[in-house]
Amino acid sequence: MESATLGGGCFWCLEAVFEKLEGVITVESGYSGGHVESPEYEEVCTGTTGHAEVIQVSFDTEQISFREVLEVFFGVHDATTKDRQGEDVGPQYRSAIFAHDADQSTIARSLVDELTAGAVFGDPIVTEITPFERFWPAGDTHRQYFQRNPQQPYCMMVVGPKVARFRQRFAHKLK
Repeated sequence: MESATLGGGCFWCLEAVFEKLEGVITVESGYSGGHVESPEYEEVCTGTTGHAEVIQVSFDTEQISFREVLEVFFGVHDATTKDRQGEDVGPQYRSAIFAHDADQSTIARSLVDELTAGAVFGDPIVTEITPFERFWPAGDTHRQYFQRNPQQPYCMMVVGPKVARFRQRFAHKLK
């Protein structure tokens, strides 16, 4: 088992995608990278806590590697917009990888270099790669949000289409 902590916009979107990824054991929405202890959702939404909305993914390294987790991560969010994913704007929506160790940092930097060299995206990648310090779980209302609220307008307009693109692009990696 290994853990990855990733920020790529609204955690509801990332959670809904990674729950369906083969080799993933658990996905938990929460916050990381800020200076406020035990942040609440409303505080993080102000953009003043320094925290990003993140998911913490536990995965079986015999089924999926950290690099493969990152390949999906880069395939399902826009790593080229600073502090923004679509209409979600603010530092809490930044693209970020919180590396749990030196190997994760090396793998993340190497993949970013490869994606940059291959001009995979039209714009430069702005994903932060920083050491993991602490994960603060989100409240219960945010857990499995898409699964529990598929008819909620944000889920229908933003999360659902992202999950559909993931299923199409990564069909070979579905549970």
